[in-house]
Amino acid sequence: MVNYNELKIQLKGLIDGDESKISILSNASALINISLDNLNWCGFYILKDNFLYLGPFQGKPACIKIKVGNGVCGTTIKEDKTIVVDNVHEFRGHIACDSNSNSEICVPIHLNNEIYGLLDIDSPILNRFSELDKSNLEEIVNIIEDALAKAIL
Repeated sequence: MVNYNELKIQLKGLIDGDESKISILSNASALINISLDNLNWCGFYILKDNFLYLGPFQGKPACIKIKVGNGVCGTTIKEDKTIVVDNVHEFRGHIACDSNSNSEICVPIHLNNEIYGLLDIDSPILNRFSELDKSNLEEIVNIIEDALAKAIL
C-alpha cells in the first residue's frame, strides 16, 4: 500500500524549483511509477490543437497522438474531470496501447487556467484505482501544476 503523504513530500522535493516542464513530468512519472503497486504504464499527455501528444512516461511504448474525445484520455480532456475506469474493455472507444492494461485513471492538468494535459496511469489489474487513489492523485496533480506554473522552459 502506497503512503501517499510520503509520496507527495517526495514529489515536492523532487520537482520544486525545477525550471523544465519536461524534467518535472519525467521525474513525476518515474516517482509515481515506482511508488504505486500494480502499474504497467504511468505518464503524461500534453494538449495542443485538439490533440493529446505523448509526453514523459514510464512503461511500454504508447500511443503518440490522441484526438480530444477519443478513448479514456481524450474523454478526460473533453469532460475536464478525472476518470476512473475499472475495466477498460467495457469503456466505449477505449484505445488499447497495451493489451495488458485492464484499468485506468486519467487526471486533467491545468496551467494558467487552461487544460495543459493529463496524468494517465494504467494497470493490468481490474478495479485497481480506488476513491483514495483518485483523491490523492488529484492532489499529486496539484503539486505538478504548481511546479509547472513556475517552470520557464
